[in-house]
Amino acid sequence: MTQMAQEEIVSNTKTVMQGLEALRVEHVTLMNNLSEGSKTDPDKMEIVKKNMENIELGLSEAQVIVMLFAHLQNIEAEKQKLRTQVKRLCQENVWLRDELAITQQKLQTSEQSVAQLEEEKKHLEFMASVKKYDEIQENEDNLEKSRTDPVVELFPEDETEERNNMSPTPPNQFANHANAGYEIPARLRTLHNLVIQYASQGRYEVAVPLCKQALEDLEKTSGHDHPDVATMLNILALVYRDQNKYKEAANLLNDALTIREKTLGENHPAVAATLNNLAVLYGKRGKYKDAEPLCKRALEIRENVLGKSHPDVAKQLNNLALLCQNQAKYEEVEMYYKRALEIYEMKLGGDDPNVAKTLNNLASCYLKQGKYKEAEMLYKEVLTRAHEREFGAINGENKPIWQVAEEREENKLKNRENTPYGEYGGWHKAAKVDSPTVTTTLKNLGALYRRQGKYEAADTLEDCALRSKKEALDLVKQSKVLGVAEDNKRQKSGNSKDDNDDHNKRVHK
Repeated sequence: MTQMAQEEIVSNTKTVMQGLEALRVEHVTLMNNLSEGSKTDPDKMEIVKKNMENIELGLSEAQVIVMLFAHLQNIEAEKQKLRTQVKRLCQENVWLRDELAITQQKLQTSEQSVAQLEEEKKHLEFMASVKKYDEIQENEDNLEKSRTDPVVELFPEDETEERNNMSPTPPNQFANHANAGYEIPARLRTLHNLVIQYASQGRYEVAVPLCKQALEDLEKTSGHDHPDVATMLNILALVYRDQNKYKEAANLLNDALTIREKTLGENHPAVAATLNNLAVLYGKRGKYKDAEPLCKRALEIRENVLGKSHPDVAKQLNNLALLCQNQAKYEEVEMYYKRALEIYEMKLGGDDPNVAKTLNNLASCYLKQGKYKEAEMLYKEVLTRAHEREFGAINGENKPIWQVAEEREENKLKNRENTPYGEYGGWHKAAKVDSPTVTTTLKNLGALYRRQGKYEAADTLEDCALRSKKEALDLVKQSKVLGVAEDNKRQKSGNSKDDNDDHNKRVHK
């Protein structure tokens, strides 16, 4: 029986049910009339009752048919769902078979390489026993090479806190820019996501091989000069930079920049992302003059492509301001920060964290120039906005932390115990782990108060900042414990690699 035939049967059954329902109503009326009559005919009543029973039986059977049809439809839907799952599992199985074949091939190649390296090792040991003076000559050659390597001189050892505030372009952002119009294979997309995940956890010993594998596969399938290859070069460069491998990171970023300029054009957003990351790399090592033109070019590209009021433009302005600040170009610094602040407030609103961060950076610029009054006003503005977000509008009973600190300063000689810490004891929660700018502002304004001789006010703000820092450290300790527990569980499930040393080195941010 076909599907169409089943639907016709059900349709006819519903029509019959309607007819039987009408007959049932007529028979009920007929029975009522016979019962109300002066003379009741038993034969007629018996016939009507039998007819009613047959009608009820027909209705019951029709309802069973309809319910059975609905049940069959549900079964068919489940079958379709199971077929879809089976198809998906078959596809995943094919993908896993391909991965297994590739891995086996790589294992065979590695075994051959190991055997070859063993032979080379034996040969080198023999040569070393014959020519001992080669070791001295090799040391001299290495020393001479270290003196002439320009990359060694490129990265001095000194670093300041402000350099770390420069913002690299996130991997997901430049991946979206670079791969616009391109379709990455599912296997490579999975590897890309894993690299980002492991790198964010500080597990570079896993992230780097995965990234190299994805890069190798992309170069085989698409060639070296492809935007997807540039994307993976950017990601690997950021991983190397976080490991302080600046020479490798710079080489990869320059390679990615060349590929993107060639394939996407010199004014593509992905080019701006690579320029920004290269500028951040130079800035971290104090090469501000080299970083500034790269940052300006990235700003120009983003202004032309995204518009002069885009949040990414404001982010680029912040980076450029930090580079100029380290070169004492304070007029340019103020101009860049004020413009970035205007963009953030217009596009993201005054409560966006970037607004507080930019205000704090501008205040630091004022401090370096000795403009203490302007810096103090900006610090108070940051703390006031944080207070209003956390505790509501300011009034006589609801005061921001800096106002409480100044009142404690005024009343310190009268009665120190009239203003206990309990009045602002919960304020440090406004400077949460996810708002480090507020904590920084507390410390900076406290240092400014201390410079002005307001020691009680300074102690108040610094104590509040210290409590916020303690909460952050507690959260980091919890995350470390969870990380250790997760790795222990992984070891028990069959992974024999010992990750204890990695946990000791891992830094959670």
